[in-house]
Amino acid sequence: MRILYGVTGEGMGHATRSKVILTHLTGQGHEIKIVVSGRAHAYLKRHFPDVEEIHGLHIAYEDNAVKRRRTAWELLKELPEGARRNFEKFLDISDSFKPEVVISDFESFSYYFGKEKRLPVISIDNMQVLNRCDLEVEIPKAEMADFRIAKNVVKAKLPGCFHYLVTSFFFPKVRKKNTSLYPPILRDEILAAKPEPGEHILVYQTSTSNTELVPVLQSMKEHRFYVYGLRRDEDCGNVQLRDFSETRFVDDLASSRAVLAGGGFSLMGEAVYLGKPMFSVPVQHQFEQVLNALYLEKYGYGEYHRGLEPAAIKTFLGKVDGYARNLERHQQEGNRLIFAALDRLVVAAAAEGKKGR
Repeated sequence: MRILYGVTGEGMGHATRSKVILTHLTGQGHEIKIVVSGRAHAYLKRHFPDVEEIHGLHIAYEDNAVKRRRTAWELLKELPEGARRNFEKFLDISDSFKPEVVISDFESFSYYFGKEKRLPVISIDNMQVLNRCDLEVEIPKAEMADFRIAKNVVKAKLPGCFHYLVTSFFFPKVRKKNTSLYPPILRDEILAAKPEPGEHILVYQTSTSNTELVPVLQSMKEHRFYVYGLRRDEDCGNVQLRDFSETRFVDDLASSRAVLAGGGFSLMGEAVYLGKPMFSVPVQHQFEQVLNALYLEKYGYGEYHRGLEPAAIKTFLGKVDGYARNLERHQQEGNRLIFAALDRLVVAAAAEGKKGR
């Protein structure tokens, strides 16, 4: 079966989990064309033969916060040329590939292609929990405006899909039809990892402009931190900066005492699976990360904080044994359930698409 698979390029979590799904689909004999933007393009190009780069939204960050005006300005500046390139890709895919089903990981080009060609679209992402489930956490007043914005964006992003596969380590009640929840999609490296208790704290930082991070960690000399995300190797005393290496990162995660990171879903899902308590500081104005952190705290898997305070980090580290015991409640059989659901849906969607044409 010919499948057009769209991956948003904002954040590498979408790319790494899409690689897992794409590997499964190609193993099932499907012919896949991938459309992807940003850094995720180079990553997926290394692993799959048919990968097209498209123009997508890039979010501007500074000091662990989304810069909305700069994001909007860069989007407007790049829009004319980006729209032209995407239109050319649209025509080329229409003529040369002719997909039968579309799968979108929160990506708009593939979605609109499917709608224009009257093809069924299957959504796979963690974002739709905002719109399609009854949330069971109390949203702080300070986050309410960002919650409303995020919910409206998610609601408008991929409406009317054939089915929504929502990945989550928490399971609120589904309130909309054609929606199902599944555990996080995990890389083979994570599934193969052998978690063990260690002494270091793994730190993942998405913004290279966050200048406060290293000095804060250096002030806690009794603890050892391995920091990823600043894109360099450097010895800073009790803080070790590490350039990205997938193998080393997984090893450091599996052998860590705990994790200090933002609220990104992919790493949080991996930490939950490996039983690692997490101190979560979501990127400001990115409510999806706040929601993940709120549920992390609700389930007793870690803590949600709005900033990096040494006293709060020390208090958290004193509680990690209790959080680790709570994490033993999480049960997951690898990716078996979502693979089986996707296989059924692809067949059903293709049959529905033939009826619609």
